[in-house]
Amino acid sequence: MNVLENRRTTGIPAHDRLRFAGVLRSEFIKLTSLRSTVGLLLAIIACGLAISVVLGVTAEGAGLPDEPSVAFMLDQVTVGTVLFGQLIAGVLGVLVISGEYSSGTIQSTLIAVPARVTILAAKAIVLFVTATAAALVAMFGSWAVTYPMFAAFGIEIGVTAPGVLSALVGGSVYVGLAGVLGLGIGTVLRSVAASVATVISIILLLPIVLSVLPASPLVRNLHLLSMSKAGDAMSGPPDAGGVFLDLADGYVSSGAGWMVAATWAGIFVVMGAIQLRRKDA
Repeated sequence: MNVLENRRTTGIPAHDRLRFAGVLRSEFIKLTSLRSTVGLLLAIIACGLAISVVLGVTAEGAGLPDEPSVAFMLDQVTVGTVLFGQLIAGVLGVLVISGEYSSGTIQSTLIAVPARVTILAAKAIVLFVTATAAALVAMFGSWAVTYPMFAAFGIEIGVTAPGVLSALVGGSVYVGLAGVLGLGIGTVLRSVAASVATVISIILLLPIVLSVLPASPLVRNLHLLSMSKAGDAMSGPPDAGGVFLDLADGYVSSGAGWMVAATWAGIFVVMGAIQLRRKDA
C-alpha cells in the first residue's frame, strides 16, 4: 500500500469548511427556536397593530383633518411600531448576544465558529432581517386595519400615495437598525441589565435629557442627530423641498434619518466587534 494512502487527514476538506451561509442559518435557528426572542418579534407586531387600532377608534374625538392627509395617516399608523418597536427590537438585540454570555453558550458558539467577527456579522444580519420583517408586518397591517376607519370619514390614504410606501418601509428599517444597535451594545457590555438600560437611555432618555438642557447649537444638533429623531424622519413623509439635512432650521430628511440611524447602529457594532476580538468569552 502506498505511503500516501496511509497518511491521515489532519485538515478539513475545502468543501466541508463552514460557510457564511451556514453561520447565518445557525443564527436564524437560534433566534427562532427561543420563545423569548420569538415573543419579542411578535410583540413588535402586536404593539404596532394595537396602538394603531386604538388611535383609529379614538381619532374622531381627538380631531380629524378636513381632507385626506398623508402626515396625519402616517402618525396614526407608524407611531406604535416605531415608538414601541424600537425599544422591543433593542432589547431583542441585547438578548441575542448577552443571553449567550449569561448562559455560557457563547463558548460553544465560538468553538463552532472561531471567526468572531463572522459570528457578530451573522447575528446582525439575521436580527436586522427578522426585526425589519416583523415591523413591516406591523406597519402594513396597521395601515390595512385603519384604512376602513378613515374611509368612514372620507380621509383614507392609499399605500400608493406619494411618500406613504417609503415611510412605512423606512420606519420598519429603523426598527431593524434599533435591533442592531442593541446587539452592538450587548456585545460591548455583555450584561443583559446594563445593556438594556443603555439601549433605553440612548433611544428614549437621551432626547428627553437634551430637550431640557439649556439651549445651545451643540445641544440642538445632538438632539437632531439622535437615534429617535432619525426614526421620526424615516417614518415621516418626505419633504418636497429636497433639503437633505439642515441643522440650522432643525430639519432632518428621511434620507438623512437613514444615514443617522445606520451610523448609530454601525458605531456600536464596530465597538462590539473590537470587544469581541480582544476579550475572552
